[in-house]
Amino acid sequence: MRLFPAAAVALGLAVPVLPSQGPPSYRLYVASESGDIVTQLTWDGTALATVKVVPVGVMPADIDGPHNVTVAPDGKYWYVTIAHGTPFGSLWKMAVHGDTVVGKAAVEMFPTTISLTPDGTLAFVANSDFHGDHPRVNVLTIVYTPTMTPLTNLPACDMPHGVKVNHAGTLVYVSCMNSDEILEIDRQSFRIQRRHKTGEGSAQAMAGMHSGPASAAPAATAPGHDCSPTFVSVSPDDRRLYVACNHGNTLQVLDAATLQLVKELPVGAGAYNVEPSPDGRWLIVTNKKAQSVSVVDAQALGEVARIPTSKKLPHGVAYAPDGRWAFISVESIGTDPGAVDVIDLVTRARVASVAVPLQPTGITMVRER
Repeated sequence: MRLFPAAAVALGLAVPVLPSQGPPSYRLYVASESGDIVTQLTWDGTALATVKVVPVGVMPADIDGPHNVTVAPDGKYWYVTIAHGTPFGSLWKMAVHGDTVVGKAAVEMFPTTISLTPDGTLAFVANSDFHGDHPRVNVLTIVYTPTMTPLTNLPACDMPHGVKVNHAGTLVYVSCMNSDEILEIDRQSFRIQRRHKTGEGSAQAMAGMHSGPASAAPAATAPGHDCSPTFVSVSPDDRRLYVACNHGNTLQVLDAATLQLVKELPVGAGAYNVEPSPDGRWLIVTNKKAQSVSVVDAQALGEVARIPTSKKLPHGVAYAPDGRWAFISVESIGTDPGAVDVIDLVTRARVASVAVPLQPTGITMVRER
């Protein structure tokens, strides 16, 4: 039976009570993939505090695997991908006030990341299907969020993992791990416009991709190594794309207008997620095989710090609204809990950490009202 929320409280995972000056203006949501929970944390500039644990999932006798979490632009709802189901995964829409289920949408096998349009009406969900036969063409599910209606399952690539809508809301980018490419999708037509090869990838997988939509421009020449892009993000001005190369141990910077490589720079082993700060000054890359995060100067395109994390497997990145603090989810191993670490971007140091149980993965921030 699932006793995780009660067990979390019994184990004393919450940190000391917040200072008397009042609560922070935002809170963090952290999905725990091995526990079917979303933990909510607050940060007062000194310490993280666990304020709530929300159970998610549909099968009490099994682990459903919530992977990624994001918040609607208006701050009224939060969304979480549920990897397993009967028979496929799902996207859940939750009310921020009360944390009740508002709606669910069926997606495909093992949905990972979510990205919303700026108006919040569309959700793009990458279905990675980690455990299926490969090479194959996995799909990107597009959901109309007001009614949680799936609009289409767009045939995409082999193992899409990262997805990000640009800030203008006109284009959607997808990172494809097995076929080693980035896709560009038109938001209006739901058609793949361009493909950019990030590495050599699997010859069989790439051959399968070439049988995709006729409107998709062929992939450009790949670098002479394997990238396996786990995530793609977009600069605040929509001019650049940032790609984490999990096998290449690098960060690729692409020109969004041409999809040409601007620069590829080394980071830590197992680059996994990459996110720019709200002001566009910094990039943070989580190095999943190196127990660290890389802080990169987004203008100079060079690593300025490599900061050890409190646990071995750093995963996701979220920022405080002012860009001063970065919050890193760090997965757990066995009975050892995971964590959320706080990085001070002024001192470029880890300044706080709190235990979060059962494999914390996706992390996001919502403003408090």
